[in-house]
Amino acid sequence: MATPDSNPHISVRNLTMAYGDYVVMRDLTFDIQRGEIFVIMGGSGCGKSTLLRHLTGLLQPAAGQIFYDNIEFTGADDEDRNHMLRKFGVMFQGGALWSSMTLAENVAFPLEEFTDLPPDIIRETVELKLALVGLRGFEEFYPAEISGGMCKRASLARAMALDPEFLFFDEPSAGLDPLSARRLDDLILQLRDSLGTTVVVVSHELASIFAIADRAIYLDVTTRTMGGLGNPTFLRSQSPNENLRLFLNRGMAGLHQAHDPATGAPFVIASGPHQG
Repeated sequence: MATPDSNPHISVRNLTMAYGDYVVMRDLTFDIQRGEIFVIMGGSGCGKSTLLRHLTGLLQPAAGQIFYDNIEFTGADDEDRNHMLRKFGVMFQGGALWSSMTLAENVAFPLEEFTDLPPDIIRETVELKLALVGLRGFEEFYPAEISGGMCKRASLARAMALDPEFLFFDEPSAGLDPLSARRLDDLILQLRDSLGTTVVVVSHELASIFAIADRAIYLDVTTRTMGGLGNPTFLRSQSPNENLRLFLNRGMAGLHQAHDPATGAPFVIASGPHQG
């Protein structure tokens, strides 16, 4: 678990997100510590993915600032902004692998575009990244030839291609069966622990939130602002925000313990349909 310090890796100050005159969320202020797994959670339509797009520079805020290592990202010039973007790795909700490329070609693409590495070093780097996510030997497979869980892991390998300081995941377990989702959660934890990367995850899946989050921010769709910040287990019982408590306790009766047949390790899955 990350240890809080006085120099957060990411700082968000008074952020307001809007599409034209429609305000999605206002006055968001929070810090993300170095090496932390930080989850953005909330109900459907609250602005979780919109916040992720602001953090990664795909959208500009209506107001407020975002800082990386105390350097302002929102107001940076093109050169500084591009330098900061090179530190990002992003895994989109659908995986976004190029279907006409092999897994190796997908992972190699950012290396070929943004580095001057020779082909043999790129090939070795691609093999290493795929091995890190358990896909050694699948280099020449196309996305259509592997499972959804494997595609998600290949997308993670591509997101890590440039050794980013920051990894951003938009609903990484969406569309996966509970066992595959849990294995992906375990992989995210292992990569954070081994590489020290700061990880930001958008999720509404309770099992994943409780499995991986050091801390989480709750975007309250009713008030259109931050409804809570902290460790999800603490927030579930101690938050003064009733909407947040209901969100984290929804379907708890439908959660039960299962065991990974490969390792025997216990984990919690939802037996009923997901909500949110």
